[in-house]
Amino acid sequence: MDGLLRTILTGERISLRPAREIELEAYFSLLQEPEASRLTGTQQRFSKESIAAWLKKISHVHDDRVDLMIALLDTDELIGEVVLNELDPINRSANIRIVVSARHSNKGYGSEAMRLMLKHGFEDLKLHRIELGVYAFNPRALHVYEKLGFKREGVKRDAIYTDGRFHDMILMAMLEEEFRARSSNAE
Repeated sequence: MDGLLRTILTGERISLRPAREIELEAYFSLLQEPEASRLTGTQQRFSKESIAAWLKKISHVHDDRVDLMIALLDTDELIGEVVLNELDPINRSANIRIVVSARHSNKGYGSEAMRLMLKHGFEDLKLHRIELGVYAFNPRALHVYEKLGFKREGVKRDAIYTDGRFHDMILMAMLEEEFRARSSNAE
């Protein structure tokens, strides 16, 4: 096998697919969006060179992460990314993170991407636990994660300094039995 990531997950309006080096401009623009950076707590600025190297790296299979781009099904336009990282095969756990471009926010694409990646994590990768952190200043994301079935587990107090003050991070997780219960109720 050549080591290239080949996972493609298809939903109703989007697909999750591997990164493409030819999408450097679109991916770079996504990572430069001030609101997306603020909501995800990204404080680092990226150069095009570092993004090009990163795209090349994540287009290959890794034991500790699955990076997939969110693309519109009808146009294949890159609108975000969703990542399972910190994959721990012993404890069957991972962290999940997502970013959707501001232009495509509030349209349900993020929820659809999360459902596809959760399904992949629990069913294909046989994970037991998927966790995330969301900043308290992002109540919209908090609402979406709860609607998807994530449970609040705790708070990291004053976890990030942004906008001139400290903010808490809310820790959330979903277990495989919670995912299965939600999946069977949806059918």
